[in-house]
Amino acid sequence: MSPTSTSSRPDAGPIALCDREPRVPADRLVAEMIPPPRFDAVRFETYVPDPKQPSQTEAVRVLSGFAASLTGAEESSRRRWFGRKPAAPAAPRGVYLDGGYGVGKTHLLASLWHATPAEPALKAFGTFVELTNLVGALGFQQTVQTLSGHRLLCIDEFELDDPGDTVLVSSLLRKLVEAGVALAATSNTLPGKLGEGRFAAADFLREIQGLSAHFRPLRIDGEDYRHRGLPEAPAPFSDAQVTEAARGTAGASLDAFPDLLAHLSKVHPSRYGALTDDLRAVCLTGVAAVPDQSTALRLVVLADRLYDREVPVLASGLPFDRLFSEEMLNGGYRKKYFRAISRLTALARDAKGLVPA
Repeated sequence: MSPTSTSSRPDAGPIALCDREPRVPADRLVAEMIPPPRFDAVRFETYVPDPKQPSQTEAVRVLSGFAASLTGAEESSRRRWFGRKPAAPAAPRGVYLDGGYGVGKTHLLASLWHATPAEPALKAFGTFVELTNLVGALGFQQTVQTLSGHRLLCIDEFELDDPGDTVLVSSLLRKLVEAGVALAATSNTLPGKLGEGRFAAADFLREIQGLSAHFRPLRIDGEDYRHRGLPEAPAPFSDAQVTEAARGTAGASLDAFPDLLAHLSKVHPSRYGALTDDLRAVCLTGVAAVPDQSTALRLVVLADRLYDREVPVLASGLPFDRLFSEEMLNGGYRKKYFRAISRLTALARDAKGLVPA
């Protein structure tokens, strides 16, 4: 058994994620549909376009205009409550930010949320996973009713993992567009290409085209800002260094990586955010290659939640760029895995200060 597994960890030691079994009520899922802490203060004015990438400046211009245009939702809501169904928009009532990793898509999406002239209760922001989890918690009709009064729905990391999710989200967005809700989404894949390399069923492709019709694609070019002008990701530390840092850092967790992967299989991904509540750092010993795709996809969700909450990750074992096999990095979920590597690398840099020089 690993020396840092939960059964051998002293009671006075650091927090263990493997000991946590969070329960998340549905009202928390709704209340948390706002930009995560990392993006609390971002605005269009704080986005720094790369002068070599004119598409970034153009994206700020287009999105600023889109935010300013999102008025009149109250009238749409009144028509709905008085039984008059709003006419479907003649043109796409949504923008789709397409670009590579780390070009600032989430920064821009959160800036759009902040700039939209509406109370926070009238606009929603969440990842694709969080949106599907909301439907699972509330049910389809209740989710439609809850979001139909919103002026804007922002969906980050819009990537379809399952044909069933495709039909679900396609139906949901169709209902919301009919109710007058504006849409904005980010992805590393154009809307007409979502799911490419994973599914080829005719029904799936029809749903993809239906989703695509709701969005105006907006391409954002550039290199990953998380690595722009920065040194390479730090090499992993030793087990002893990670354990000592965890014991010396208030609010740090300490888990053996294989134990954590096993625990994630027992916790629904909608609860991964709650799993990280009040953490100051995540310390992992024995990082190794992820054994299978289901485990890898769960790890991607955890990496997203840690990145959103700016939780540093200190680790021993393999460096994060060796987490996923070549087969995974060349497969249909490769964009998710590269995003996870990028984000975990950034969090590993943030954790360097936890280890004494």
